[in-house]
Amino acid sequence: MGISITAAEFNDGRIWMQLSDGRTLGVPLVCFPVLESATPEQRAGFELSPRGIHWDELDEDLSLEGLLVTRPLQIVRSRSVKKI
Repeated sequence: MGISITAAEFNDGRIWMQLSDGRTLGVPLVCFPVLESATPEQRAGFELSPRGIHWDELDEDLSLEGLLVTRPLQIVRSRSVKKI
């Protein structure tokens, strides 16, 4: 695929992901019940990998390929996401 997630943050009821190609994706947390019910501290405990995002404590994984192929995404080009 060649594209990866370079940063992520949570706000406005969404997970915002900055992609290596310059796009920012915003996906509602309602799409991910485990993340929606997690505490802010648990959500912040993620690890980025070339394939997506992993939360060890929550036993949750999001693959970038799956998000790009199967989820209706809100694409925002002018929003910056801070690196964690």
